[in-house]
Amino acid sequence: MTLTASLRCRQRVIALDRPVVMGVLNVTPDSFSDGGRYADPQAALTEARQMVAQGATIIDVGGESTRPGSQVPSLETELARVVPVVQLLATELDVAISVDTSRAEVIDAAVQAGAVLINDVRGLSDSSALAAAARLGVGVCVMHMQGQPSTMQTAPSYTDVVSEVRAWLQARLERCVQAGIAADALLVDPGFGFGKTLEHNLALLNALEEFALLGAPLLVGLSRKSLAGTLTGRAVADRLAGSVALAALAVSRGASIVRAHDVGPTVDAIKIGSAARRDRWRQQ
Repeated sequence: MTLTASLRCRQRVIALDRPVVMGVLNVTPDSFSDGGRYADPQAALTEARQMVAQGATIIDVGGESTRPGSQVPSLETELARVVPVVQLLATELDVAISVDTSRAEVIDAAVQAGAVLINDVRGLSDSSALAAAARLGVGVCVMHMQGQPSTMQTAPSYTDVVSEVRAWLQARLERCVQAGIAADALLVDPGFGFGKTLEHNLALLNALEEFALLGAPLLVGLSRKSLAGTLTGRAVADRLAGSVALAALAVSRGASIVRAHDVGPTVDAIKIGSAARRDRWRQQ
């Protein structure tokens, strides 16, 4: 099976004949890596403009911190964080804007403000969010998470993490299509660090090619996460080398989109990863 060559997100089509980078833009006070830095819309715009200049194809705006142990903000708080930033980015930049949310109300408001892609860590498990995404014709990334952010790292447990996560994602893809979301508007993400131990994350990384062949492009989020920290012994602020190494490896194993904080170095890394996989994927 060949990789999907594009992703349809409302009026925008994102070419995926080569892997691309999704820049992380958290507008929360408590995200694990950059909490509070971009809460002001102008600061967020400055950062997003730099990401686009460095090669980001998508900017992912998040108004809910989903780090381990985090609490869900009120709807009003999430809307106040996300909508002004999305509106400003959509006005000032020619870039695909994604919103990291699980709420139908935020999906509606963000799309009205200019977002074209929804990146949901809960995989559109909420029926109202699923209905909103289908009605609005946005692109959708469904991610796997065991539990909720507040408790997901307490005691993650699987019999076979690869087969269980793969089956869950396959079922969510089918449910999304049944709800009216176009197949060429869907992405999957195995959810590194979301209800997984180090061993679970490594098993998923080693089996990425299985997820790349689910019938939807594969997105991975490994930037600055505990996997890089545990393997290298580095604190969050010092995980650039580990993060770009993981990005290159993920792309060599089939990832089409890499979600990253450090866009420029990650763009370089995925070029290396893409070259390493090119002949193998061309033959499929």
